[in-house]
Amino acid sequence: EQVAADCAAAGAQTLVVPTDVSVQAQCAALVAACVARFGRVDALVNNAGRSAHALFEEVADLAWYEELMKINLWGSVWCTHAALPYLKQSRGSIVAVSSLAGLVGVPGRTAYGATKFAMSGFFEALRAELKAAGVSVTIAYPGVVATRIRYRGFNAAGGALGSSSLKEDKAMPVEECARLIVDGMQARRREVVMSAKGKLGRWMKLIAPGLVERMALAALKDEVKPH
Repeated sequence: EQVAADCAAAGAQTLVVPTDVSVQAQCAALVAACVARFGRVDALVNNAGRSAHALFEEVADLAWYEELMKINLWGSVWCTHAALPYLKQSRGSIVAVSSLAGLVGVPGRTAYGATKFAMSGFFEALRAELKAAGVSVTIAYPGVVATRIRYRGFNAAGGALGSSSLKEDKAMPVEECARLIVDGMQARRREVVMSAKGKLGRWMKLIAPGLVERMALAALKDEVKPH
């Protein structure tokens, strides 16, 4: 409601539709409500998601892995599927908010990384499929952003982490992240890889994968272990 109020104050029309993206019917209802209110869909930003931090060997019940995949991957797939006919009509834009953990495998992020790698693969393929239709697909790869997502992520037992294992003092401001994503979408860029570290890590993975793995393991030792 606060975001809607801020948008309205800036002169935008708004519609708030509470949606659990892990439920396909609710994703379809979200798009239907949008079309009923505005008559069209010009852009879809798949940003809903949840984080997770746990060593795979410490996870006794994998049920929450499946739940995380429903939220992070299937939520984006279902919303995109429902909105696609309207996006083709408007020759609009799709944004998939992945993560740097969707470019490089990060220890402690097997579940989260799997969802983000899956997102990248899906939307890369979809981009090619929709090229002739004039629909752009931009995949955004943010790093650590100043939100509460890490505090609310899954722990090994499937509960909420309650704390962050990362250094939050250098987190990217939300406004900066949002601006980079919007700029990338408006320019119809294929990708938006945020931070110099993210861009470097991506290329180092290709030319020195062993070094990247050692760096990731070293970083894991510096993290605060979640409970």
